[in-house]
Formats: sequence, C-alpha cells, structure tokens
Amino acid sequence: MKLYYIPSACSLSPHIIANELGLPIELVKVDSKTKRTEHGEDYLAINPKGYVPALRLDDGRVLTEGPAVAQYLADLKPQAQLAPANGSMARYRLQEMLGYINSELHQGYLPLFYPETSDDVRAGRMAHLRKHYELIDATLGFTPFLLGEQFSICDAYLFVVTRWSAFVNLDLSPFPNLQAFQERIAARPAVQAALRREQPAAA
Repeated sequence: MKLYYIPSACSLSPHIIANELGLPIELVKVDSKTKRTEHGEDYLAINPKGYVPALRLDDGRVLTEGPAVAQYLADLKPQAQLAPANGSMARYRLQEMLGYINSELHQGYLPLFYPETSDDVRAGRMAHLRKHYELIDATLGFTPFLLGEQFSICDAYLFVVTRWSAFVNLDLSPFPNLQAFQERIAARPAVQAALRREQPAAA
C-alpha cells in the first residue's frame, strides 16, 4: 500500500497507525502547493480532493479521508485492538469521537493556517478550540486514552491535530490532562518513528 502524506498534516495519523500495526506501507510525500508527489505524479489524478491522506490499496483502489483510512488500517489487524469490532457499541463510540475531532478540532484549526484570516475570525476559532478542548481535557482526567484504557486510532488523530497548537500559538496550559496525553502519545515508539520519518531534519 501507498500512503500519500504531507509532513505534520493529518496524514501523520494513519502513518502512526500503520507503524503501530507493523504494516508494510510505502510513504509518498505530496507538495501541498504544487499538488505533485515526490515522484512527479499529479496528485489530483490520484485524489481529486487535493488533500491528504490518500491510501492506494494493493489492488489499485484509492481510499481517502483520514478517519476512513485509519479504520481500514485498524481492521487489517483486529487483534491489535486499535478499533473495536464493527457493529459493536464501542465501534460507534470510536466513530463518534473521530467525527468530533474531525468537525470541531481539525476543521477548527484550518482557518488559523492562512495569513489572510482576519483577527476576529482568528479569535473566534481560538475560542472554539478552547471550548472543545475543555471537554477533551475533562475526559482525559478519568482515562489515559479517549475511549478508556486502550490506545485507539482516535488517540492518534487527537495527538496529530493537537500538535498544530504550536503552529498557531494556541496555549494549552489550561488543559493539563491534554498536555499529559500529548506527552504519553509522543513517547510511543510508533509515533517517534513516524515523526522521524516525516521530519528527519528535526529528529
């Protein structure tokens, strides 16, 4: 399989998951501006949506959208328990959390990456993120991971999205449980390996 990625983007999440599972996967870097891969391919011909991640399966089909890619990878090795069994209430809770991270945190950050975003919009997005991190922080006050005692794909997604706080100067000090979570996830060997691979100069 091939995972198309941009360093530190949300594609880092399925990269981490592949590492956690020990799945053989080829990483293909995408230039966010030119929409060309490191091999000179037109990324829009691979994924017309234009953003990452995209996962090219062994049979040539391409799967997009981070939560879908993450669940697909987890289901390849269900014994690793990175996602609960399909059809179970626990699986729906996982999808509930993936949707929450995607809609309220992931999308909340996006306007903050554009210099043309107005100060009013920027302040509104910051307030939005702080509001939703309050809920996440409260959850992490009771359990080490979002769904309890077991690391799952939604923990990888939260970790990756929350790393963006450093790029937009969002202060996370009011959320000690979240900060401790970030440190725990960052210490996982699969995470460290993914970060080294995507950011070799910073390793």
